[in-house]
Amino acid sequence: MRIGWAITGAGHLLDESVSVMEDLAKDNKITVLLSNAGEEVLKMYGLFERVTAITGGYYRELALENDQSFSYPISGRFSLGKYDVLIVSPTTSNTVAKIVNGISDTLVTNSVAQAGKGNVKTIIIPVDMESGDVETILPSKLDLESCADCESCEAAQSCPQEAIIAKQEIDLLKCVGCGNCQNSCPFDAIKAGKLITIHMREIDIENTHKLVLMNGIDVLKHPKEIKDFISDLL
Repeated sequence: MRIGWAITGAGHLLDESVSVMEDLAKDNKITVLLSNAGEEVLKMYGLFERVTAITGGYYRELALENDQSFSYPISGRFSLGKYDVLIVSPTTSNTVAKIVNGISDTLVTNSVAQAGKGNVKTIIIPVDMESGDVETILPSKLDLESCADCESCEAAQSCPQEAIIAKQEIDLLKCVGCGNCQNSCPFDAIKAGKLITIHMREIDIENTHKLVLMNGIDVLKHPKEIKDFISDLL
């Protein structure tokens, strides 16, 4: 099966999405499409290399938004029906809002639009599904309360990306989630994988409900549902 898998800039359900992608890549050809934010967030969480590891070869490409410029030529494959299914997981509320309003000005939203024109089934896993609170995981963070403000910061010295700024914060646009700083700090001041609770906005929930009603799009709650859904398509 030829699968297009798009990733947007959400940290929630990101690791779970990558795990399912890796599993499906064993028996299927997967083209990975990354929005600019999706690329950044994958690197922050240390998942970018896992995604690139499953690509290589025709229909196993890694398509980056910047490389596709403004016309997103690879999305033309969807309008031609060259893929069996398009998966967008995880999907930010921003991407969902654009899809339900017919806006296709990014690599991911344009691919969804072209998939609709090519009658390619689209599966979307939004991060904002239901009203209420949800727990999500943060990327690496410098805990100032634990930081001893050492004259020579071992964590900063160990960072190959020079992402620790003046022993005050981590520049997440430079961070690749390697974990060197966390392992090097003798005071355990670098935290990774911290759980936080965020509140779902009603407008985002409303847009997800609109997404459910769109033709050619199936909305799932969790990446673990993808494999069974795809099996039913065969």
